[in-house]
Parts: sequence; structure tokens; C-alpha cells
Amino acid sequence: MDRLSRTVAIATLGCKTNQFESAAMEERLNAVGFTVVPFAAGASLVIVNSCTVTAATDSQSRNLIRKARRLNPDCRVVVTGCYAQVDPQALRDIPGVAVVLGNAEKRNFLDFLEEAGEGTRVAVSDISAETEAVPLPLTAFAERSRAFVQIQNGCNAFCSYCIIPYARGRSRSVRADEVVEQIRSLTARGYTEVVLTGIHIGGYGLDLAPATTLLELVERIEGETELARLRLGSLEPTEIPDSLIERIADSAILCPHFHIPLQAGDDAVLQRMNRHYDTRFFRDLVTTIHRRLPEAAIGLDLITGFPGESDDEFAHTLQLIEELPVSHLHVFPFSRRPGTPAAAMAGQVHGAIVKERAARLRELGERKHRAFAQSFIGRTLEVVVERGAGRGACRGLTRNYLNVLFPGNARLAGRRLPVTVDAWRDGALHGTLA
Repeated sequence: MDRLSRTVAIATLGCKTNQFESAAMEERLNAVGFTVVPFAAGASLVIVNSCTVTAATDSQSRNLIRKARRLNPDCRVVVTGCYAQVDPQALRDIPGVAVVLGNAEKRNFLDFLEEAGEGTRVAVSDISAETEAVPLPLTAFAERSRAFVQIQNGCNAFCSYCIIPYARGRSRSVRADEVVEQIRSLTARGYTEVVLTGIHIGGYGLDLAPATTLLELVERIEGETELARLRLGSLEPTEIPDSLIERIADSAILCPHFHIPLQAGDDAVLQRMNRHYDTRFFRDLVTTIHRRLPEAAIGLDLITGFPGESDDEFAHTLQLIEELPVSHLHVFPFSRRPGTPAAAMAGQVHGAIVKERAARLRELGERKHRAFAQSFIGRTLEVVVERGAGRGACRGLTRNYLNVLFPGNARLAGRRLPVTVDAWRDGALHGTLA
């Protein structure tokens, strides 16, 4: 390793799991003497942690590699992540790529840097053969108030548009004792809030022996740690039982915040997507959550322009969301991903139509979010201070996933404080310390 330059830049595409793993790699690089610099600084070592959800994200990864070489023609580029897992040959052929690592090889990435010689080293194992979740260790986060704990990796769903089961392998869970111990460590370091993350966390524990569940895990965390706040990552609609809703409602630490991938509000589209629920089931689920937790944030993921999506089918999606008590939307225009069934389906929707539909959904999402946020004006809410927002302002996150701006300074970061919300302006809530 002595022969390597000691400056490194990490470019991360995609999901929170990739972001978590990049942060863990950065921590290990710092520990062995590397200086992490911005991508634009032209580091001598560049790591691209790639995403492969769509063909567009593949292209973004390739563009980042070429940009790194333009910034520093002598740099060595390491590519890992999901694109590296599913198509390592395409990356191997790009000039300047020194190492291509699969997702399983991330945990030993420093060893591959030491072994790298002339030419391009490719180390990509069969991810489907992985039977255990071995997350990269991570003890600190750039945001002082929130920490992420990876409890699971992989996915068994095989939705028709998604390449992730092939890039991440089958669902694999971190043992509950390890999760609890990591949260104890983070709490001791001063972290106020922990977010449980993974690819498919609703399936947590089913692969362990003895089998367990996400509900049993959160009960252990609440009973065995001093954590102040626990937030759950994305949960599939079919993996939110009434017992989990009740636990969140009764819990002193679980945040009333649900991130649920709906993907489409039409039954025929859901069938083509290989989603295992219908709109009646989804409506009942959201209604149940809202009835038990009327102030909960309920955010939905949506894909628009899926192959064959007609005007009527899109209208059904709009109507369903109009009628549901949701707080925000994450909208994704459909993009063909080679290797998935959806990429070969008939009825591919024209790009201009996809763009127009996405815009309409985003406008609806903005209206929903504004109405939800404004319903808290005049209330005093507990926030965890995330970071300085500049010009003497702080940003705090409420339990139900609302950002509130208020006067303050960087010394408040990480603290739990009461803020009285008094206005909505410029797309954000504003308040003052109570």
C-alpha cells in the first residue's frame, strides 16, 4: 500500500445501502492513512460505488470513471457496487479502471488495493451463493445526529423491473446480537437517532436460525439499548403487519414514519410488475396506519411509464394517491434495465409521456407534502438537530420526518430540542426554539 498515493475520492450512486457502504470504506481508508478529498480535486485513487437500477445509472458510472481520468490522467479507478457485480466486463474494458470488485468483495477492498498490479484486476464472485450478511463496520457518520445500521442485504422479490436480486443476492440478515451491540456502541458515541437500513428489511430474520422478525428485532433494540429514536427504512406493503403498526404506535422510540413502495396504483400494472398485492390491499394498509397513527409520515415510491401503462391506468394511480392520506412521494420514471423482464415487454411508453406523467405525480406529491407539513403549524415538535443550514439557522428532523428550520448554531447538532412551528415558506417549515 505504501506505493499508492494517499488521496482518495469516493463517488457513490444509488441507494442508502451503497451510501452506508461508501461511508464504511471511507472510514477504513482514513484509518490506514488516506486523505479523502472531493471528487473534483482529482485524487490519485478514485472509488466508484456504482448503481445498476437502470441503464441510465450504468451510464452515470461510466461517465464518472471517464471524468475521474480527465481530472487526473494518472489516477487509479476502483469500481464496485451493483453495476460491477452484474457486468464487470463492461467496466474492465474502460481505460483507467484498475480494479473491479463485486458486492461481496467490498468487505475486503483494501486487500485488493494492495494486490493490484498491472492491468485490470476483476474480483466478482457469485453473489447468489452468499448465505450470510457481513456488513462493513462503521462507527461514525458525517451527520452527527443520525446513524445508519445495516441489518440486511439482498432481496427475494424479483419484481419484473428490478435487477437488484441479481446484484445483491438473496436476502441475508445480520444477527440480532450484532445489531443490538452496534446500536449500543453508536448510542455511547452520542448518536441520538438510528435508521435501520437494508435492501429488503421487512424480510429481516427469516433466513436466520432460529428465525426471527423485524418486530422482534425492534423490540430487542428498545428493551436492550438507551437509544432515543429508531427509524425504519423502506418496508414492502406485504411486510407491515398490524403488530408492527401497533408497536410503532405504542413505542417510546420508534418513529411514526413509513416508507412504502407502492410503485403503481393500478392492479394490471402491479401484476405486470410482479408485485404481490393489489390496490385494495394497499388502500386498506394505509388506512389502517393512518387510523392508528394519524400524524405518521407515509411516503410512497412510484414508478411511472411502466411498459403498457395506459392513460386510464395512470389515471387510476393519480386517483388512488389523491384519496390516500400520504405525506410525500418519491417518483421514478421507468427506465429499461437490460436483464429484467420489463426491458423486453411490449408497449414501452414514449419518453415524453413518461416525463409528463412523472411531473404530474411530483406536483401531486408536493401538494400532499405541503398539506401534511402545514397541519403542524402552531405545534411544538421535538426535533433532532441535523446540521447548520447557514446564516445562523439550524435544520431539525421531527419524529414524523418533517424538516424544520429555526435560528441556531452548529453547537446544537445532535441534540433533541423542542421547536414551535410558526410558518411554511419557500417550501419548508420554519420555527423557533420553545
